[in-house]
Formats: sequence, structure tokens, C-alpha cells
Amino acid sequence: MNPASSRRCARKSAARLGAAVLATTLASCTGVGPRTVAVDRFDYSSAIANSWKEQTLLNIVKIRYVDLPVFVDVSSIVAGYSLQTGVTVGGVVSSERAVQGNYGSISGQAVYTDRPTITYVPMTGEKFLRGLITPIDPKNIFFMLQAGYPADFILGLTVESLNGVRNRSAAGGMVREADPDFVRVQQLLRDVQAAGGVGMRVEEDKAKGSTAVLFFQRDDLPADIQAKSAEIRRLLRLQADQPKFALTYSPMRGADNELAVNSRSLVQILQAFASYVEVPEQDLRDKIAAPAFAHAETDQREVGRIRSGPTRPETAYVAVQYRGTWFWVDHSDWLTKRALTAVMFFFTLADTGSPDKLPLITIPAQ
Repeated sequence: MNPASSRRCARKSAARLGAAVLATTLASCTGVGPRTVAVDRFDYSSAIANSWKEQTLLNIVKIRYVDLPVFVDVSSIVAGYSLQTGVTVGGVVSSERAVQGNYGSISGQAVYTDRPTITYVPMTGEKFLRGLITPIDPKNIFFMLQAGYPADFILGLTVESLNGVRNRSAAGGMVREADPDFVRVQQLLRDVQAAGGVGMRVEEDKAKGSTAVLFFQRDDLPADIQAKSAEIRRLLRLQADQPKFALTYSPMRGADNELAVNSRSLVQILQAFASYVEVPEQDLRDKIAAPAFAHAETDQREVGRIRSGPTRPETAYVAVQYRGTWFWVDHSDWLTKRALTAVMFFFTLADTGSPDKLPLITIPAQ
């Protein structure tokens, strides 16, 4: 091959190589956004879930220490990506008499940038505080029963009284034991619930609007379940022949066709849960934390407990550090995990409001 042909081949080879590199680079940067969904969606959701659990646990611990609970919400997440690529192709085809010969060079660069913008909003204001101290709507409590949560657990955590029959209370640092009839109703209602003998529905009334109704199923139930259902009516002083009862909020006994529910607020629920926090003895002696409460064995078995220690355990489902002490829920303690999840559900159901004006975020496309 003569020198002229060699030079032409060298130029063509360099051109082909440069075009191939450029095409490969452009192909690699095509569709950067779609490929991030599988990673970012689950990473962000996991991070938010974990931080929500930690925030809830920390505020429960702070309430035990008579400290101010603070809630911060993640209002928006905007992930911005940029990918800059460049390719440089160069070379020299020498003349016949040149001593350096022919040579070529190819260089490329790629700069990938991930700039997420996360907006945090402290949950404050009149509407938020009102949502914390306003009792939870009774129908939301019984809808949790409808969803499969055990009646004795949900009622023990969220209800002060049913038709005037009082639950155990630890408000204001004073402990009031539950009426024996309330404890018995919890056990009976769980058995009737497991047998499918109790249900919920919402009935529409043009004058009163929507009303949640609790009804007891009486057909196709075993005799022992029917007997337990009758005992629930008797203990709560409900009409024996009444098949359904409208749920109302009241600390006193309702009308004949009503089941009066004195439901707790979120603050009361958090206070009740905080009584299950194990506090170091030194903090109790120094009166830094609220006094310990003597829980009945049934309460401990149904709600669980929040453990404490000097180091973070490896088997923690969720753990937070407060005043140099670690507080956690063990991964194998499904009772406490269930209780913590229920508290977060009720926090979502409560009307805690939202900021009237969220910040305007502008992410430039690059």
C-alpha cells in the first residue's frame, strides 16, 4: 500500500473510531431519568419511613421525660440530575518525509450530578395543635378493628371509656385502673371480632349526614359467640334486642341506640404509649423522667415495651438516642412494632392540617 493510501486509511479509521465513541457516549446518556426511578423511589420511601418511625419513637420518649415533642414533615422531594459528556478526537497524518509518523488521540469526559432538593416543614400552628388535642373520631377507631387490628389492643390504646365504662388511664402522672367490666368487654369483643360477629358501616342521613354504625351479626354464629355478644351489651348497658348502634363521641352513656365512645386524642395516645418506655434507674432517681407505672401483665403483653440501654443494639427495628441513652424497639418484638405502627396510623388519621403555603421550588433542567 502506497503512502497516500495509508494516510487515507488512517483518516478514515480515526473518523470511524471517533464516531463510534461519540455514538456510545450519547447512547449511554439517553434515558438517565427513567433508570433512576427504580433506585430513588424505594430509597426515598425507605428513608422517609425510617425517619418517621424514629421521629415517632423519639417524641414518645420525650413525653416520658416531660419534654416538648416536635414534629417535622417532609413536604416535597425533587431529585435533579445532570449529565454532561464530551468527546475529543484528534490526530496527525504526516507527510512522506516526516520523522514522527502518523498518530491519533481520543479523549472523553462525563460529569454526573445528583442534586436532590428536600423541603422540611415544622408542623406547628393552631390547626396542627388542635389536631393533636382533639379526640380521634370514633369511627376511625372502629375502622381499625374492621381492618383486622385486635379489638382489645386498639380499644386499650385509644379509648378512655365505652358508654361510661372506663379504661385504664395514666394521664397527668396519676394512674386510674380500668373498670373490670371494660377489661372483660375487651376480651369478649376480640372473640366476637375473630368470629366475624361484629362489623361497621356508614349510613347516610339527609338531616344528620353520614353516621358510622356498629352492628352485631346474629345469624349463623355459634351459640358461645352469641352469648358473648349478649354479655357485651349487658356490660356496656346497651339494649339487648338492638342489632346496631350509632357511634358517638361522649364521656357519658349514650342513648339507647348509641354507643358512646370517649376516644383519646393523639397526645393522650402518646402519653399512654410513653408509660411503656423503660427509663434508666438513674433518671428516675434524679426525677428527670416521669415516674414508672406498674402495668398489668395483660397490658404488657398486648402493647409491649420500649427498651433502653447505653448502646444501640444490632437487632433494633427502630432506635433513637436521647440524653445519651439509646431507646429502641426490638425487631422480634412484634407487639410493640404493631403498637408503634398503629400510633403512626392514628397520626395520619388525625386532622393535623398542612401548611397553607408550601415553598415554591424551581429546579433548572441541565
